[in-house]
Amino acid sequence: MKIKKERMNHITVKERSNYFRGLLLLISKDNKISEPEIILMKHIGKVLDFETDFCDKAISEILNNKYVLTEPPKFSTKELAKKFIKDGLTLADSDNEIHVFEETWLKNTAKKNGIDVEWFIREKENITGIKDYDTHLEVEGLKVDYSTLDTST
Repeated sequence: MKIKKERMNHITVKERSNYFRGLLLLISKDNKISEPEIILMKHIGKVLDFETDFCDKAISEILNNKYVLTEPPKFSTKELAKKFIKDGLTLADSDNEIHVFEETWLKNTAKKNGIDVEWFIREKENITGIKDYDTHLEVEGLKVDYSTLDTST
């Protein structure tokens, strides 16, 4: 699987955690984690500068972790939320099926971040059903900014 790159946008340490955690929650929505989802999540974790062992453990434990908040993430900008949702759609479709629970959760994420449902529907149509293509992940264009401490909630 080849990953395309794009220009870098900086995100905070907190938002990188929300991004990764949110995508973990997404892959757990259908109560199964497929091999393509594992591969993509490991790649996303690497891009976001998480330790390999942490990513492996988080992926393997997400289905049984009763203590994870299942609420969709709220991002600081609509642009970042849209990147997250696009990656979420790609991830959800990686096993050739966007489960209704995955779609509902991503729609709720869009709503929480003030994103129009029509935009969501267009993005879903752009992503679903595409096979034999180079995977484009929005996360590839993100760079974690460690220079500032994000203390906001």
